[in-house]
Amino acid sequence: MKIICIGRNYAEHAKEMKAQVSETPVFFMKPDTAILRNGYDFYKPDFTNDLHYECELVYRIDKVGKNIAEKFAHKYYAAVTIGIDFTARDLQQNCKEKGLPWEIAKAWEHSAPISTEFIELSKIDASNISFELKKNGTVVQQGNSTEMIFNIDQIIAYISTFMTLKKGDLIFTGTPAGVGPVVIGDVLEGFLEGKKMFSFQVK
Repeated sequence: MKIICIGRNYAEHAKEMKAQVSETPVFFMKPDTAILRNGYDFYKPDFTNDLHYECELVYRIDKVGKNIAEKFAHKYYAAVTIGIDFTARDLQQNCKEKGLPWEIAKAWEHSAPISTEFIELSKIDASNISFELKKNGTVVQQGNSTEMIFNIDQIIAYISTFMTLKKGDLIFTGTPAGVGPVVIGDVLEGFLEGKKMFSFQVK
């Protein structure tokens, strides 16, 4: 299982990060060890002093595919959930300044908390999926699948040009505006279509 993360997929987030919107999806990888299932504690790593949350819709691939045409992409997934792409922003900035890859800021152990529950797309309006993140009871991020620059079918078609997608692979589809820092003691809660999907405290 691999984790594929899409960057700069919401215009307002790209703006807040002072980044240009790409003409094609921008993606990077996280290892399977980055996954932290709901119900487990999250511990802030010691190597960062500027840890940011990025809440995202996450799709699960259901079958093997390579060079998937966009019009057939919908056959390769059937459920969605939400997760957080945690970013060590200070490390990321250092990488950017030196023109280095971002993995040190993105791919560390448990940097991808995710709900253990997936919602079948047949049970909701798959073209209009809303989600939000609360920090200490206050909404800090709100997003909708309609706001994505590249939708999931376009993402799958593009990624599968370069690599085979396998059953169980996860695609984090990018974060809306409102990213920000967390500190020890903060409580994060993620909601998909109004339903609480995860909750944990930063320790």
